[in-house]
Amino acid sequence: MTISLTKNAAEHISRHLAKRGHGLGLRLGVKPTGCSGLSYDFEYVDEQREDDSVFEDHGVKVFIDSKSLPFLDGVKLDYGREGLNEGFKFSNPNEKAACGCGESFMV
Repeated sequence: MTISLTKNAAEHISRHLAKRGHGLGLRLGVKPTGCSGLSYDFEYVDEQREDDSVFEDHGVKVFIDSKSLPFLDGVKLDYGREGLNEGFKFSNPNEKAACGCGESFMV
């Protein structure tokens, strides 16, 4: 099992953790929603949960619960800007299809 971050993603997460003044890293998960079935969900982590797997890349920890892990194995998380839009971008080898609006995906 592996989860990786680009340098841009790690720097963005580190900046926000520093701005918050506390936190262990980023929690990444999936939740049922949208036209295709699943969407990515993330939040900053202040406390590790018992069922978390922890991955570290570029000095930043990513926490994933056991239910989300099979859907996220191999994910590479990037952060970038395109025109006026900026945000996280997911490269997920498990993704088989995505909805047209880009808000959800299917594995």
